[in-house]
Amino acid sequence: MREAYRSEWARVVATLIRVTGDWDVAEEAASGAFERAATTWARDGVPRNPGAWLTTAARNLALDRLRRRGVEAEKVREWMAMEEFSGRADGPRDPADVVADDEPAWDDRLRLVFTCAHPALSMDARVALTLRTVGGLDTGEIARAFHVPEATMAQRIVRAKRRIRHAGIPYRVPTAALLPERLGGVLAVLYLVANEGYLASHGDELQRLDLSIEAIRLTRTVVALLPDADEARALLALLLLQHARSAARADADGELVPLPEQDRSTWDADELAEGLELLEAPAGSDGPADPPGPYRLQAEIQAVHARARTADDTDWAAIVDRYDALAALADSPFVVLNRAIARGMAFGPEHGLDDLALLEASGRLDGYHLLPAAQADLLRRLGRTDAAAARYREAIALARTAPERRFLERRLAELG
Repeated sequence: MREAYRSEWARVVATLIRVTGDWDVAEEAASGAFERAATTWARDGVPRNPGAWLTTAARNLALDRLRRRGVEAEKVREWMAMEEFSGRADGPRDPADVVADDEPAWDDRLRLVFTCAHPALSMDARVALTLRTVGGLDTGEIARAFHVPEATMAQRIVRAKRRIRHAGIPYRVPTAALLPERLGGVLAVLYLVANEGYLASHGDELQRLDLSIEAIRLTRTVVALLPDADEARALLALLLLQHARSAARADADGELVPLPEQDRSTWDADELAEGLELLEAPAGSDGPADPPGPYRLQAEIQAVHARARTADDTDWAAIVDRYDALAALADSPFVVLNRAIARGMAFGPEHGLDDLALLEASGRLDGYHLLPAAQADLLRRLGRTDAAAARYREAIALARTAPERRFLERRLAELG
């Protein structure tokens, strides 16, 4: 059931939004379908095509909800009754497709991403709505990822849906003329979805591979739409280079394996090669005319790791250069944190600790476990075990996932 939820949630919700035009009905019907599946599948077994079963169940629930609301759902009911899940050749046209008759037959989930990333919404609302509808995270999970109360996040999502409804934001991929101006928002959303997949914000698992894979799939589609957009290709490279290490980032028991201790032979060679090729063959015959953007710089950092045969071969000075460039582009405390770690690796732990002390004094990452964890690691490298132990204890108390917490506890125990 968990696997079905991860693989089918976004597909079912996206389809129901297209059919009903009502985000709330779509989510409620999708949730109801999964609840029914939990009972039915336990009794009768998992159907041959779980996705089809869930979509059909959700459509029926959506129709019931619309009928109770008194909405004129006859056309929807007729369409649902006649449509074959495996194809639409013999059924009436989907109303959404009639509206978008001049468009290619886009994947529903891509329509969903472009709608969630509409510039009429604030960036926080875009990401929250995408994590909810594409990622399938519940409101509490998203609230924890944003470090806000659950009630605040619930209101944010409600307002975003209301904004979509009242502003008449279309549920479609924009026309070619509007694609470039919409690209930045879409890439930002996909990047943040992938981040949640790369390092889960809470729970018992280190990674959410389903989110990583979905972000890669959708980014590929965006690259196909805009093949000359260098930042889109760079984001795809970044996601591939990160995902290539997935199997090595956790051991058979799901425990965190830090980068220096990873078995590099288990890194996915095909994804590494594709990611590096995307960076080495940028969009346009003469390469990017503009300075590298944030996704290219981050992808280049991952490329440095990918090219290092061992952890000791890592060119940390090159990584510091990229973080310097990133810091010049955006005032992000997370860039400051990672740059400090890189400087500590390149020039000595004291350099990293000095930078981290300034970051800590700023208060910009208060409550974020990776700040004391980074300090602890650099202190450990200097042999300052008491100070390192104190930082490890602080990081353990703040860690948001069980694997991270257990890793920090192991490091603390190793100090003796």
